Amino acid sequence: AIAMFAVFVCATLGITYWAANRTRTAADFYAAGGGITGVQNGLAIAGDYMSAATLLGLSSLVYTKGYDGFIYCISFYACWPIIMFLMAERLRNLGKYTFADITSYRLDQKQVRTMAAIGTLTVVIFYLIAQMVGAGQLIKLLFGLPYWSAVVIVGVLMVIYVTFGGMIATTWVQIIKACLLLGGGTAVMLLAFSQFGFNFENLFTQAVAAHKDGIKIMGPGTLLADPVTAVSLGLGLMFGTAGLPHILMRFFTVPNAVEARKSVFIATLCVGFFFCVVCLMGLAAMVIVGKNPAYFEGGDILGKMLGGGNMPAMHLAHAVGGNLLLGFLSAVAFATILAVVAGLALAGATAISHDLYANVFKGGKSTEKEEVRVSKMSSLLIGVLAVGLGIQFEKLNIAFLVGLTFGIAASCNFPILILSMYWKGLTTKGAVWGGIVGLVSAVAIVVLSKSVWVTVLGNAAPVFPYEQPAIFSMPLAFLTAWLVSTLDRSPRAAKEKEAFADQLVRAQTGFGAAGAARH
Repeated sequence: AIAMFAVFVCATLGITYWAANRTRTAADFYAAGGGITGVQNGLAIAGDYMSAATLLGLSSLVYTKGYDGFIYCISFYACWPIIMFLMAERLRNLGKYTFADITSYRLDQKQVRTMAAIGTLTVVIFYLIAQMVGAGQLIKLLFGLPYWSAVVIVGVLMVIYVTFGGMIATTWVQIIKACLLLGGGTAVMLLAFSQFGFNFENLFTQAVAAHKDGIKIMGPGTLLADPVTAVSLGLGLMFGTAGLPHILMRFFTVPNAVEARKSVFIATLCVGFFFCVVCLMGLAAMVIVGKNPAYFEGGDILGKMLGGGNMPAMHLAHAVGGNLLLGFLSAVAFATILAVVAGLALAGATAISHDLYANVFKGGKSTEKEEVRVSKMSSLLIGVLAVGLGIQFEKLNIAFLVGLTFGIAASCNFPILILSMYWKGLTTKGAVWGGIVGLVSAVAIVVLSKSVWVTVLGNAAPVFPYEQPAIFSMPLAFLTAWLVSTLDRSPRAAKEKEAFADQLVRAQTGFGAAGAARH
């Protein structure tokens, strides 16, 4: 495992050195110069999306909750048709580096970009926490290092990738990681499935017999018995994907809208296949890992799992392939974490440098050199913050943390982004207040719920009874944006509504109205 870790780290540092020599402009740093093909970008998007939470968190959910873990995976997957048919082409035609380019296209640059940057940074930080927790637990299990030192190692490597290689390095790290993850996960799944004769009936029967909840794991309700929380989580996972800044950034790395659509198609195939692999791994682990006392503290299968509750996939790899496969899958999981945190850090740094520094503070008058320098400094700041919060949130389930992140993205970023692309009546005031209400309500619900108020902060009881925010905060964001925009009768609002026609033409063709006529 140590050797494989070393090989991957050296390879990715080599990629970063290669990319650094080709990163000369802001376009190179933020969007790889628009030179990534659709297939390459699709693999990179899949690499961004198939995170440590996917491999470790979702497999552990299926292992502990059965059918509900599978439904959780489906919710993650359900947004890709929305992105493909409603967003991909318009994102590519309207944006340059960040999704704030789209939301501010016909609205007030400073106000909308400030709100979008705050939403981006909030989502990035929450998602980084989940990745840092996964990294710390993984390295702690394999090498016996203290949890905090494992998190620091990941943070340092993340900052190196982003600071020196930018989007080019991040993209190729994600492509390599996606291929390794698909190959390694499939190998573990096939080896485990072979022990059941590649027979689904045998697998399900033995899983039911091995699990402490028996046949209940084959029905809904074991994870989220409360329907409000279940629907809220589903909404957050479905629409949160369309609000993740590091995913949205990837559509600016391809040369045209055709390649953007191709990116989503390739990513959809890869992600859908991998979710099936993860679910089969979780079911097989119920039998192969759950009945083997060697993977539990004190040799008691009713006790705590070695390495924590997010480790069934790692133990399954060891059970079916020995130390060699465990080392390989661990290195792949580590690669997964590094790739995702690099993408997240780049998205956060870009929001600070491009949206806040260049367009808000400098009014669009900063040089490319200044902008890139601020972005590199921002990546260092984000890395330090991610390490500190990752250490603080050590005990939380990775998949749960990701669910909260998606809920916040669905409440803050998605409503304003989709309204700005499709609703003529959206005004600056509506966009700003809608985004603020969505963000504040989502974060407040998360903080006041049991997951943070009790588990992290140590209070006796939660202030808010539900842990998932989307069912409350996302409609609230839409309603606020609609209401404020409708009531806004200012001259500026009238001009913003009239400008929608030009935005629509550009969204559909890639040109402004005059350019489209000439084209």
